[in-house]
Amino acid sequence: MLRIITQQADVKSELQRICERTHDEQVLHKEATVREVLQAVKRQGDKAVLHYTAEFDHQTLQAEELRVTGSELDAAYQQVSKDLLASVQLACRQIEAFHRQRVPKSWVHFGDDEVVLGKRYTPVDRAGLYVPGGRASYPSTVLMNAIPAKVAGVPRVVMVTPLGAGKAVNPAVLVAAQEAGVEEIYRIGGAQAIAALAYGTETIPKVNVISGPGNIYVTLAKKLVYGTVGIDSLAGPSEVLIIADETANPAHVAADLLAQAEHDPMAAAILLTTDAGLAKKVQVAVDRQLVDHPRRIDTEKAIAHYGLIVVVESLEAAAALSNEFAPEHLELEVQDPWALISQIRHAGAIFLGNSTPEAVGDYLAGPNHTLPTSGAARYASALGVETFLKHSSIIQYSPTALGKVAGAIDTLAKAEGLPSHADSVRRRVEDEE
Repeated sequence: MLRIITQQADVKSELQRICERTHDEQVLHKEATVREVLQAVKRQGDKAVLHYTAEFDHQTLQAEELRVTGSELDAAYQQVSKDLLASVQLACRQIEAFHRQRVPKSWVHFGDDEVVLGKRYTPVDRAGLYVPGGRASYPSTVLMNAIPAKVAGVPRVVMVTPLGAGKAVNPAVLVAAQEAGVEEIYRIGGAQAIAALAYGTETIPKVNVISGPGNIYVTLAKKLVYGTVGIDSLAGPSEVLIIADETANPAHVAADLLAQAEHDPMAAAILLTTDAGLAKKVQVAVDRQLVDHPRRIDTEKAIAHYGLIVVVESLEAAAALSNEFAPEHLELEVQDPWALISQIRHAGAIFLGNSTPEAVGDYLAGPNHTLPTSGAARYASALGVETFLKHSSIIQYSPTALGKVAGAIDTLAKAEGLPSHADSVRRRVEDEE
């Protein structure tokens, strides 16, 4: 049963425990396993990838079977319904329209004395997308990762995703990939997939940036390869925090909590409410909606370990607690969400009002659903076009402009004990004279 806490002394410690749920001793043990996988793939390439796929996924592959074939991609369209295809295409349009608004523009400024300064944005050469599998298929994750990469102009986008029964990849995932413009797909998952993207193998290309969420092994692998490649964020188990007042519908709130809990046994589902009556009704509604739930076992584990209802004195107090937790998803199911949003400082995505369930953002509102978790929203942001871009500074000085700043550069260079820095300016100025 979903717990209700009314004693404020217990609230902060419980929220901290939930926020740090990926930092326990079991996670440290898993990190050792991930390090072993990374090193093996780095040294042995395809051989190690195939070995760990057999060990962890219980599927025996040959190297030539790693890449999804063109015939499989074509066949996927025959295996999905027309309604699903239409929904994927609608989501594509919505997500692309949103992300096209976010493309940063290169710029150049021409100043006095022929000084030119600017910034130039260019995409990475290769992007690697991780799309999780296992407990569910995630065509929406394909779209949320592939479309920003394509909008950014990345010339080569590579996708990896765990294989299912019979070595097959979910057809909805394959259709979503093709609709988003991705046709280079490899049927591997877990830490070995991240290692293959980071280091490259005989079959799988080394990429520059890896994006996409996954289980704890995937998250740890991304953490450990950062520096060899860029990553979007350490998107761990999903979480939602809902702030609700007496205007919220308890059945709707319960459904939103379960929508996160059903993702993973480590998912977090938290309600902060000013209404004690609503708290009890939500608790009852959660139990009722769990009856005959198709994913009941994992959902109940999440609710039992990382589910929580807190009764607070005011919406201001709820906002303060939310800012400390810095949730991945924040729902403001209150009478005036726009008044409350001014008090929110840290959240991956904010959903306003009683008619905006988090599922809208998961699928087709447009903003990205790959978001920072476990408190990372204090400093990180959603995946976006920027994830796949890098920028270079542009600097040009005329002889006149260089002469005007030569003295200051000389002074700074000497203060740092770097005489050749000073000489590189002085010689040019002397030659002009």
